[in-house]
Amino acid sequence: MNEEKVIIEIGDKTLELSTGKLAKQANGSVLGKLGGSSVLSTVCCSTDINPQLDFIPLQVEYNEKYYAAGKIPGGFLKREGRPKDKEILVSRLIDRPMRPLFSKEFMREIQLIPTVISTDTIHPPDVIAMCAASACVFISDIPFDGPVGAVRIVKVNGNHVVNPTFEEIDRAELEIIVSGSLEGITMVEGGGKEVSEEDLIDAIEFAKPCIQSICEAQVELAKKVGKEKLDLVAIDKYEDESKVKASVNDLLTEACFILGKSKRSEAIKKIRNDYIARLEEERGEEIDDDEKKVISGLIHDLEKDIVRSSILNNKRRTDHRTPTDIRPIACEVEVVPHTHGTGLFTRGETQALAFVTLGTAMDAQIRDDIDGDRKEHFMLHYNFPPYSVGETGRLFTGRREIGHGHLAFRSVEPILPSKEEFPYTLRIVSEVLESNGSSSMATVCGSSLSLMDAGVPIKKAVAGIAMGLVYEDERSYEVISDILGEEDHLGDMDFKVAGTKDGITGFQMDIKIKNISSEIMKHALSQAKEGRLHILSEMNKCITSPKEALSPHAPRILSFNVDPDKIGILIGSGGKTIKSITEKYNVQADINDSGLVTIYGKESQAADEALKTFQQLLEEPEVGKEYDGVVKRITDFGAFIEIIPGKDGLCHISQISKQRVNKVEDYLQLNQTIRVKIIEIDRLGRVNLALVNLIDKKR
Repeated sequence: MNEEKVIIEIGDKTLELSTGKLAKQANGSVLGKLGGSSVLSTVCCSTDINPQLDFIPLQVEYNEKYYAAGKIPGGFLKREGRPKDKEILVSRLIDRPMRPLFSKEFMREIQLIPTVISTDTIHPPDVIAMCAASACVFISDIPFDGPVGAVRIVKVNGNHVVNPTFEEIDRAELEIIVSGSLEGITMVEGGGKEVSEEDLIDAIEFAKPCIQSICEAQVELAKKVGKEKLDLVAIDKYEDESKVKASVNDLLTEACFILGKSKRSEAIKKIRNDYIARLEEERGEEIDDDEKKVISGLIHDLEKDIVRSSILNNKRRTDHRTPTDIRPIACEVEVVPHTHGTGLFTRGETQALAFVTLGTAMDAQIRDDIDGDRKEHFMLHYNFPPYSVGETGRLFTGRREIGHGHLAFRSVEPILPSKEEFPYTLRIVSEVLESNGSSSMATVCGSSLSLMDAGVPIKKAVAGIAMGLVYEDERSYEVISDILGEEDHLGDMDFKVAGTKDGITGFQMDIKIKNISSEIMKHALSQAKEGRLHILSEMNKCITSPKEALSPHAPRILSFNVDPDKIGILIGSGGKTIKSITEKYNVQADINDSGLVTIYGKESQAADEALKTFQQLLEEPEVGKEYDGVVKRITDFGAFIEIIPGKDGLCHISQISKQRVNKVEDYLQLNQTIRVKIIEIDRLGRVNLALVNLIDKKR
């Protein structure tokens, strides 16, 4: 096959998608290029059909190679290992808009591997990978209801920029990744610095023509090189489908509205088991597992129809709420002792307990990847143990935990104080204790409570809410607030929005239908704002502002600025001065090239004393100043006393006592601390001292 390519002009940049040169044995292979960044995306499917599959067995394994940036991996192992958090997050970005476009009737395993093989560290490779991933599947022989296009949109100085550079992203007040098909938008994810709902809609609208161009280019490429699609596996219609639904309809209609997640689930499960038992009794034989699976699927489909119909026609949800109702909320701080800050947020059957830990600069997260080495002073880790849904299972950090934690991270980060204002490293850990709908947004709320409990001077409280949609057509739809887990599963949209009273800080939207209109999106955002403000008002009943004092268990961090030319005075020859001060007061000290001096101590008094000592080093000795000096050397004519680290003065024998002193050792001892005053600085800069309180008599 000869190499074929399509070129798409997006803003002031060019995206190129080509195929036919690399990885030709894959079912589909596309190389995406933008600037100096390139991503090779391949897709393969298994040759064997597995008729037992009732889900889409799709694996997306986005990976970044260090050679792409001309780097060798840091650390002991010099080979790329387990996926980094960023690679997992990009894999999810690719997976979410594409997965609904594969057919369950394909019944083969599918593996999609986008690999970053070159990066200029200017243009982010993630959106290139999203486009190349769609293109390689679309031109392959794997059935796919695509194509899908994706762009990143930022707003910088009031202007929208498509597929910005890393530098433009850093300066942006709004950053979103938008994915869509020829029909419309299917996914949005991003964050902002308290942006308005209108700003978010404008950015999405700005992305639409760009996505359209990318999808059209993929169609053009497929016309040139596209393969004939493999056959789907026809699923036989169950001949007793109408009988199953008619038999359980009334019972299921009642069971779907039993209050309580577990009670409702058990009731539906009992209806299924009872029906299968009656059927086996009628036939006089046991039903095989395949038929049981089909019956379970039919009952699930009926449950979905009942719930959706109730929401659309009766405005009644499974827990009896209206579409706009928020579940009861309870908030609490100071939940456990000895932690630096805690926040317990409960909303209905969803509960998150967030812990804040304050650390020093040495606790910062070091990142080593193809984007460059850096340190992060804020971390948010999300845990979803199996007991949160009443199940057993393994304790591990999966892709779900990484994704939900990142959404909460970007929702909370904009409200944090700057490192200059608050020089601590912050780590939040959210333990999801119960889950029935949007534990990631409960994590945002719990994190806000815990930060205020810890005394972190956050700008404002932040809260989050998950929105859903039941859609029949543009005239018949219902946006629902604070969705349950089953409403997420049975509905057409999962839209999470987090923010303060003044604007949005984080959002994530997944649409399970081909497109929703701008009007529906505006409706959902407006309803989400009302819900968010309600949640914030409930949180305010618990705590309204950060505590004035930090936890007594938190470390103390003090800082001041010094002229960079005087840094050497604080460090001393071979680090002798800074080492002596840190050892004396049991603190840690960090001095950066700009002259920022930061002191970390477990005890506030020790940190204060170390700060005072460092500042004294910078003082110019003046006649009349008093110091707590340390006797360093004794001679026949007096004692040399260190008034500040590295600076000694002479206390002459005549300035020790009112009485005649024959021997200095009779009055002073080595390493003795004593109050002295500067009485003279001669023209050579030598300091002469006198004891503030002369010793009256011999020891």
